[in-house]
Amino acid sequence: MIEAVTLDANRTLFEACDLGGEYARVLARHGLELPAARLGAAIAAAWLEVSCAADPKRDRFAAHPGGSRGFWRGFVERVCALAEAPRPSPFAAAELYERFAGPEPYRVYPDVEPALDELAARGVRLAVVSNWDERLPRVLAGLGLAGRFEAILTSAAVGVEKPHPAIFTAAVERLGLSPGRVLHVGDSAREDVEGARGIDLNALRLARDGGGDLASLEEVASRLAAFA
Repeated sequence: MIEAVTLDANRTLFEACDLGGEYARVLARHGLELPAARLGAAIAAAWLEVSCAADPKRDRFAAHPGGSRGFWRGFVERVCALAEAPRPSPFAAAELYERFAGPEPYRVYPDVEPALDELAARGVRLAVVSNWDERLPRVLAGLGLAGRFEAILTSAAVGVEKPHPAIFTAAVERLGLSPGRVLHVGDSAREDVEGARGIDLNALRLARDGGGDLASLEEVASRLAAFA
């Protein structure tokens, strides 16, 4: 019987609506006028670079010599380099860091609150397990979601990234449940599904555009009986 559901954050609970536009507006205030479309492409390329270089045994934010702020400062500099722009000032990176610590750049998916309501009504405990830095609780609070979760575990706090088993182990230990009593839901086949199943958690992949185990979070409640 499933007693708890853990959920990924980005692209599961919410998404960043306009990364290129957000970067363009902040950088413009610091003297760098760049098209949002060019910045959006550079952000995607820079994130692919850091993701390919990531070692799940070390959280990329906590392991950086400058912590998460240092990681994101370097990331913004790389984005500007890929966009063929001058190096941004540290103040631009600092403003972007604070901007993405609040709710404004994000959109909660419309299926999230109905799904969480239904799971809570069934007595299912809820937690978040995400590759994220220490700003995630602030983001969730700003979006009105933090109070719905018994625990919010970030890779920065645990020190490893999904799919490393230690972050999922930390989640089930926090909940005080055996892995078989927990279902993890996320959008990544590798980080979420393979990682969770590595410690015998049940897992489902969410793909709102099709191709996953779920097309909506509202399907989770009806799937719980399958894991009894």
